[in-house]
Parts: sequence; structure tokens; C-alpha cells
Amino acid sequence: MKKWLFLMLPALLLLTGCGKAENTEKEPGYEMITPQKAKTIMETEQDYVILDVRTLPEYDMGHILGAILIDHEEIEEKAEEFLPDKDQLILVYCRSGRRSKIAAEALVKMGYTHVKEFGGIQDWPYEIEGIDETEG
Repeated sequence: MKKWLFLMLPALLLLTGCGKAENTEKEPGYEMITPQKAKTIMETEQDYVILDVRTLPEYDMGHILGAILIDHEEIEEKAEEFLPDKDQLILVYCRSGRRSKIAAEALVKMGYTHVKEFGGIQDWPYEIEGIDETEG
């Protein structure tokens, strides 16, 4: 019996010691939200930036009203110039959601604290600026 207890005790200690401690603080990161939630924020908040992280030609084809453009590949070089307040609410989007996730992660690593990523303009059901409605 003592031999069995002697063998089981280290295993039990190992299992209980490997449990993840509950984190009461919010881990740094960005929040993924829906386009609908982003639109609500745009209609109800005042101090926010809409960040389009596509290329200039994509932006010129159509973008969300008021969005500023920083190509996701240039986030680390240009963010502090165009986004000087690291605590400001930043709403990030791209075409499909892949680049906006990359950009949101980069912003968080740079110390931005209030980043919300809402995917791609292809899922944006609201008005878009810069699209010529006569073309098609």
C-alpha cells in the first residue's frame, strides 16, 4: 500500500501543479467584433479611428466613410504617426479579415490597448465611400 501511495503522490502533484491558474485580469489583445457591432460603435461613440489595412488601390475602390489607410505591411512603421494615442479605440478592417487580424495583433504588440477587429469590407452591409454606382 505504501509503495502504491509513493508512486501515485508525484503523479497527483504533477497533475495539480499543471492546472492553469485562473486569470482575473483581461489578457492583452484585441477584440473581434461583428460589422454590426462596429457600426453601432461608429453611431454611438465619438473618439475612435476606423483603420483600413488594405492596399491603396483597394482603398480607392471603396472604403468605409472616415477610414484612414495604413497597409497592414506598414503598420509597424506608420502606426505611431497616424495613431499617436495608444489608448484610443481603433476599429480595424481589411477585405476578408485575414490582414485585419495581422494588423490588430501588431498594434497590440506595439502597446495599443483598445483595438477591435471586425473582419472584411466584403461583409460590411452598410454604405461604402468611393464606389462608382454607375459602374458594374
